[in-house]
Amino acid sequence: MFYQFSGEKNEIAFSDYTPARFTAGFVTAAELRDIAPALSFGPATVEACSRANTLFRSGVEVYDDYTFTELRITQYAAEGSAPPDCVALYFKRNLFLVVDVEDHDGSTRAKFDAAVSRYAPAAVTPEKVVCAFLDALISGDVQFLERKGLEISELESDVVNADTDKDFSIDILELKKVLLVIHNYYEQLLDITQALEENDNDVFESDDLKYVANVSSRIRRLREDADSLYNAAMHLQDAYQGSMDLKLNNAMKFFTVLSTIFFPLTIIVGWYGMNFVHMPEFQWKFGYVYVILLSLAVSGTLLLIAKKKKWF
Repeated sequence: MFYQFSGEKNEIAFSDYTPARFTAGFVTAAELRDIAPALSFGPATVEACSRANTLFRSGVEVYDDYTFTELRITQYAAEGSAPPDCVALYFKRNLFLVVDVEDHDGSTRAKFDAAVSRYAPAAVTPEKVVCAFLDALISGDVQFLERKGLEISELESDVVNADTDKDFSIDILELKKVLLVIHNYYEQLLDITQALEENDNDVFESDDLKYVANVSSRIRRLREDADSLYNAAMHLQDAYQGSMDLKLNNAMKFFTVLSTIFFPLTIIVGWYGMNFVHMPEFQWKFGYVYVILLSLAVSGTLLLIAKKKKWF
């Protein structure tokens, strides 16, 4: 599918493509192989589009007359969190081409359609459409990061109120994983916008690169927000671990005090459990009561000492 702009937006076949007019296209990897020779795209880039990239930091390749990059798109901001999509992007003078490498739910195609329809046809420029597409890729991310911030706040309240469950550590690890993926996603977008701003092959008009700078600024702020949330999750994990250590220390302290109180009773029992013949208390009619009172007196004294020392 190709759209050509010349005062109005017209859907055309590739056979009607002319480099003199700005064209935006969305094609499959199979369709790219057919049209790549006519567009002078290198075979290495065409081959790269035949498989989905599993990494976010794939880099940007700048050639004499076009720029190429692969883009892995997260779906965390969308409800349901579909698997990541993967597209390849070609930036050529008067041509912006999106290659559908792996679009699970048609969301990338929808973002492309939104980008080419965002501006009035008479006002369309290559830079505006490219930036509209990049802007569509981060649509909803502000709200997503805000929800993650609220989630962290709720987890912090659970730690403070000692209301954590057995899955708390798993929740934190999952949260950190998501934020790390989001960070890498924004990093690759910044790599792309930086290459476009540098414009080493003069694909874009220098006067219109301000649109790229604006999108780059928004992406950078989102990355900073994601990094801030990641750091907050790290501190939350430390706080949770600290609370677990405190609980363990309190439990150990309790058992230590308990052992301290009852250890003398063990000595008393061991003492009077010796089988010596001449032990006066064995012949004394109040010997049994005496041992009971002695045990209570020792335990009571140690309890008072522990209470005074605030051991519990």
